[in-house]
Amino acid sequence: MREVAVCGLSILLVDAVLCSALWAVLVLLKCSSCGGLAGVWAFGAVKWAVLRVFTSALTDGKPQAVLCRLVALLCLLSPVLESGRVLMAPPSVPNTGPSPDLSMLLLGPICSSLACVVWEKGLSGDGKMGGDSSKLDARHLLMRVLKYFKPDTFYLIAAFSFLILGVFCDTFIPLYQGKVIDMLRGQVPQSSFGVAVGQLALVSLGSAVFSGLRGGIFMCTLARLNKRLKHLLFHTLLQQEVHFFEENNPGHLSSRLHSDVDRMGRTVALNANAVVRSTVKTCLMLAVMIHLSWELTLLTCIEMPLLAILQNKYINWSKELKDQIQDCHAQNKDLAFQTVSGIHTVRSFKAETNELRRYNEALDRLFAIQRHSGIFSAVFHLIRRLVSLGIKILMLVQARSLISSGHLSIGSLVSFFLYQKPMSQNLREILYCYGETMSTVGVISKVFAYLDRTPKCKKEGELAPEKLEGRIVFQNVTFTYPSAPADKPALKSVSLEVQPGKMTALVGPSGSGKTSCVSLLKRLYEPQEGQILLDGEPLHRYKHKYLHQKVALVSQNPVLFSGSLRYNIEYGLKDCTIEKVKEAAKKAKADDFISELESEYDTDVGECGGKLSGGQKQCIAIVRALVRDPQVIILDEATSKLDVELQHAVLQEVLSCGRTVLVVAHQLKTVEKADHIVFIEKGAVVEEGTHQELMARRGRYHRLKEELFSQL
Repeated sequence: MREVAVCGLSILLVDAVLCSALWAVLVLLKCSSCGGLAGVWAFGAVKWAVLRVFTSALTDGKPQAVLCRLVALLCLLSPVLESGRVLMAPPSVPNTGPSPDLSMLLLGPICSSLACVVWEKGLSGDGKMGGDSSKLDARHLLMRVLKYFKPDTFYLIAAFSFLILGVFCDTFIPLYQGKVIDMLRGQVPQSSFGVAVGQLALVSLGSAVFSGLRGGIFMCTLARLNKRLKHLLFHTLLQQEVHFFEENNPGHLSSRLHSDVDRMGRTVALNANAVVRSTVKTCLMLAVMIHLSWELTLLTCIEMPLLAILQNKYINWSKELKDQIQDCHAQNKDLAFQTVSGIHTVRSFKAETNELRRYNEALDRLFAIQRHSGIFSAVFHLIRRLVSLGIKILMLVQARSLISSGHLSIGSLVSFFLYQKPMSQNLREILYCYGETMSTVGVISKVFAYLDRTPKCKKEGELAPEKLEGRIVFQNVTFTYPSAPADKPALKSVSLEVQPGKMTALVGPSGSGKTSCVSLLKRLYEPQEGQILLDGEPLHRYKHKYLHQKVALVSQNPVLFSGSLRYNIEYGLKDCTIEKVKEAAKKAKADDFISELESEYDTDVGECGGKLSGGQKQCIAIVRALVRDPQVIILDEATSKLDVELQHAVLQEVLSCGRTVLVVAHQLKTVEKADHIVFIEKGAVVEEGTHQELMARRGRYHRLKEELFSQL
């Protein structure tokens, strides 16, 4: 790499010598042209031949591709520039050839070297930026985001049409302002001055109207996109298996759903708007600026590669910091959520000081990263402003020379400066939008990772029979939790049968596998071996909604959602009348305490049912199960917080109508009345039978009977 740099500097030195020789010849011959446009091309060809020979000599006949590109750039810059001047100049203006000024001749190699450095380091396929596979992935992700705008094609066409019209109007405002200034200095007819002012007012009005329409349509399109993406992402999340939610923190998922989707849509939509607007405006302004003064335009364009290099460095530094800030925000949000949601536990253990210390440490980490980001930003903006200041000083010096020679008027100079600042802002905006978009690639990839995730569970079937007997059979079921080691299964070849229309009790010590059986029966997980049959059919062949309506679970700590009692009872049902709700409440003996509430069934239960007691929550959960008229009811310590009389009443109602009942209990004396008892320990079925049969065997059930059931 160092050898290439030395060779490049040597080539630039030889090119400067050739340019100086051409300038000396022009001075000696006292001519301002070297043969017109043909002479410029001829000199470029001669220079190419000399530089190629010199380059081959430096590299032993094997010049690298970067040096060849530099030679071609040095030789083609002046001919292409002069050809452009000839094409853009009015027919009445004769071509005078290149400028005899030595500084202008040396300006070509300087611009060439800057352009070559920018291309090789930042834009070409050989450089890091162009060849990095991550950039290809970023391009793929951005193109995928654009596909989600397809339903808004009409709105986007209208928005971009107004954008282009507004840019055209913006472009001509400084030009007409310069014309008005020139008219103020000379004697012009009043009608011509009025026409110029009218044109200026017209393009200004058009700019305001079209810009407003463009902005409004883009914001509407962005809102529609966010709505679609959030709906699609939320739908995808709800399809995932239960283990997915155990692995991913709810705070992280909520952040992806709201803040990340908003940021993704805002970044892509608004940055696309800004990039297109700035690009079109830059091209139009560049054409007008070249028409006013190509010398000043050339100086203006030097600022572009310098800012590109600075922006590229700033993007690489800031991207990692922005990702760290995003992660810290998510962690802080999770920490605060956990503390507030578990305030009862925090208060019980007097851990407020500890939680405050943890939160302050998290804030300190966030502040440190934000401080580093602020320092990088301040240094970058300082250097960028210094570069812009240096370019402006050079422009003022050159403008003084052009005005003195009569090649530029005061009005044209004012117009040029009115273009120059917005053009620099447009270039900075393009670079900023690029950096902002690249910094959002991580957010976009995370959102798409969730959208593309396939649930690790079997698809639901089509079975939904009108009549369900309720016979449940576990056939050699082996199950290990996804987060547990493979050699520690929760269930080991479990085989059992739950008779239809009867009460079966599943008992055993804590950690024996009772809850695992319930989770598999509700299809919250899938067994690794064996299968569970319902009326002779595997569970996955039934429709998901049908299965969970016919097989209802009432847990020890039921989950209630914010809303009314009726909303929680009817949760997931359609067209459920209030009469049906009241009937189910009476069966569960919950109608009495509900009637005493101020708003009865419309009473707000609070956040997660916080306004209700534990027993009332269990009653509502039982009502929620009965209102579905299930054929199979699973009671997982479902009446542990009810008094004994109410427990018996609820169980009698549950057992009525020939329902199949599976009771999971530790200390319920009513288990003794079950038609069939399954004793499970260490993930395996140890004993089965009625209470009398198991007591007569004097096995594990008999030895643990007092410990399990003596309290009630």
